[in-house]
Amino acid sequence: MNLTRTHKCLAAAVSVTIAAGALGCSTAPVIPRAKCPTNEIATSGSTNGGKLAPSGPIQQPTSGTTMSSGFGPRWGTMHQGIDFAGAIGTPIYAALDGVVVKSGPASGFGNWIIIDSLYQGKTVSTVYGHMESNGLRVREGQEVKAGDHIADIGNAGESTGAHLHFEFWEGGRLQGGTAVDPAPLLAGAPAAQADGVKLAAASRSTGCAGFGMPGGGDLAAGKVPPEFEEWLRKAGSLCPGIRPPVLAAQLNAENQFRYGANAPVSPAGAMGPAQFMPGTWATWGKDADGDGKADPNSIGDAVMAQGNFMCALYTEVDTAQAEGKVKGETVELALAAYNAGSGAVLQYGGIPPYAETQGYVAKIMAATANYEAPNAAGRMTPQSSGGDAAQAVEAAQQYLGTPYVWGGGDIGGPTKGGFDCSGLTSYAIHAASGGRISLPRTSEQQWTVGTEVSLADAKPGDLVFGSWGSAGPGHVGIFAGNGQMVHAPTTGGVVENAPLQPGMLVRRVM
Repeated sequence: MNLTRTHKCLAAAVSVTIAAGALGCSTAPVIPRAKCPTNEIATSGSTNGGKLAPSGPIQQPTSGTTMSSGFGPRWGTMHQGIDFAGAIGTPIYAALDGVVVKSGPASGFGNWIIIDSLYQGKTVSTVYGHMESNGLRVREGQEVKAGDHIADIGNAGESTGAHLHFEFWEGGRLQGGTAVDPAPLLAGAPAAQADGVKLAAASRSTGCAGFGMPGGGDLAAGKVPPEFEEWLRKAGSLCPGIRPPVLAAQLNAENQFRYGANAPVSPAGAMGPAQFMPGTWATWGKDADGDGKADPNSIGDAVMAQGNFMCALYTEVDTAQAEGKVKGETVELALAAYNAGSGAVLQYGGIPPYAETQGYVAKIMAATANYEAPNAAGRMTPQSSGGDAAQAVEAAQQYLGTPYVWGGGDIGGPTKGGFDCSGLTSYAIHAASGGRISLPRTSEQQWTVGTEVSLADAKPGDLVFGSWGSAGPGHVGIFAGNGQMVHAPTTGGVVENAPLQPGMLVRRVM
């Protein structure tokens, strides 16, 4: 936020009965993850002495539906919930009391809702998937009661027919918790007692890695200096449009997370980790950390001011978009307004033609993915330890349809907007191994890792190599079984499931 222009100033029903034993639920595995603590999570804005109130008994999430698929291994991957088949538009009800932390698009789900709750002394999340966009009836940050009508059954995303996909996570869905079989929990549970949605805006403190906070679980753990993490999760829950990964990328661009009395000050006089100009700080600077003063060099004060300011700019440019005054992506326009002033954005009807501002926006948007938690977008949550080679297939399939980009992708996911073949395998193996294995970058180098096995002995998660040349294999994919692989093919293509190519050889790296 360093431009020295005058326009720099800010603008201102029927029960579903589940026979757990008939489904073999007692033998279905859980997916091991590191859980949130199971104590109550401190919050603000609630009426329970500053705590998220414990939920009452669990209720059925639908009525008049048929359970069509159980929890456990399915089609070569792990089905992390249970499915209820029903007509499009069939009501979906909150299974527990809690707060909505996700309501919108998600990979594979089409759209999803996540509700964080305190249930039987544990932090838990319930997940509802495959709704159409017009079938979402709650917004993030709202509190719900069990039985509230939160959505309608749809057929969006990777769905084979209209149904509700329902998950139950101990320790929080966005916090790397444990997916457990919901069927035994729902067996004998009462039908939803829908009596209208009783909702109220909620503001959450950080608690367990953003548990109970809309947007708070979007920040990847360990990607920012630890002293910033709590404040970024909090600031990123202030409004739906401005999330912690964006704020983190912005702080890195502004002053590389430097703070304190000796933090660099820009030639224009911008101060602190968020590089506030004195005039702007006079409006937005508040004592967020409770030390008795509003200090632009304080992490808490600066990050909360940054979040509030960005939310105000987001709202302003969103309104201007609706009125046809500006064009572009709302987050990008808000970033441009942070850098150059909202007056410049309005003047030019979009991102101003200033090299600094255009570079500022591009840099932050490109870096945002580095700070995003993959599970926040509905993608596979990597194992925290151990690993499972078959999960490499699941990890790669999370990105079906992602463009091929030469040199794209690494262990964190897509870069430059996509993957090349070895970028995809690097990500998938790293995720499936719980971060233990980082492959070399190219297909030729990856061929040197692990042990060669015959195609007849290949297992899902093995790497398959083809397009052989003098330097080695020019292509690599992930064996998915039954003569199929997941791969990023070539320029103009997308990540896809495809038959193995002739002459491919197999290497086992896990």
